Amino acid sequence: MRIISGKLQVPRRTLLYGVHGVGKSTWAAAAPHCLFANLEDGLNDIDCEKTEYLTQYDAVIEAFRWLAEEKHEFQYLAIDSVDWLEKLIHHVVADAAQKKSIADIGYGAGYKQALQYWDRVTEYLDWLRNERGMGVILLAHADIRRFESPEQDSYDRYQPALHPSASSLLQEWSDEVLFASYRVFVRQEDQGFNKSRTIAASDGERYVRTQESAAVQAKNRLGMPTEIPFTWEAYAQFITAGLNEGNIAGQVKDGTSKA
Repeated sequence: MRIISGKLQVPRRTLLYGVHGVGKSTWAAAAPHCLFANLEDGLNDIDCEKTEYLTQYDAVIEAFRWLAEEKHEFQYLAIDSVDWLEKLIHHVVADAAQKKSIADIGYGAGYKQALQYWDRVTEYLDWLRNERGMGVILLAHADIRRFESPEQDSYDRYQPALHPSASSLLQEWSDEVLFASYRVFVRQEDQGFNKSRTIAASDGERYVRTQESAAVQAKNRLGMPTEIPFTWEAYAQFITAGLNEGNIAGQVKDGTSKA
């Protein structure tokens, strides 16, 4: 048995989710030598390297296998998006059960079966991370859902737009869960006769939440502040903070993993 002490810099497993149109794909495209697993066919206006449009679960697995076996210099894999990957998984599960929808499989059994397909995905991604030194970026849309708190009244908050079981699995697997949104300012406008209305406005500023709150699901293992600017550079500085240049594990050089 080996005893390992101290901090190790290894490729990150990052889940970024956010409101519609905030720029999640553009954010990921700034990662060095990033390849997109193209599941939404929405990358045509972004300068990036991407796979062909993947419309089947098996095609996604084949893309992972290509990255595992072929020579390449990609340092990051971005899955755009995991909620569209979930749709492919649900189709596979429903077809296997000869049902029109995964929801037609009784007692929630279909969603439990879907976790087996997610396990296969994370196993491939872990192999790419550990053996080929690739960072993984999972992109997801955001959804507002009711949170049933055991300690107080229920309330709404942002969560990844995934089935709760898949969302829980991917959030636990990820090193960082980040939420991206626009800064919104709220003010009261007097309408007279003791009446007012609430007006929301935004100046276009975008930001990332890195820690759990009543409003969002988020976490990080890098000691980041509650909020950071919505740029790849703002995130990346915490990855390399405190480590000497060249002491970076897992960069891909000439198709091989080197520490």
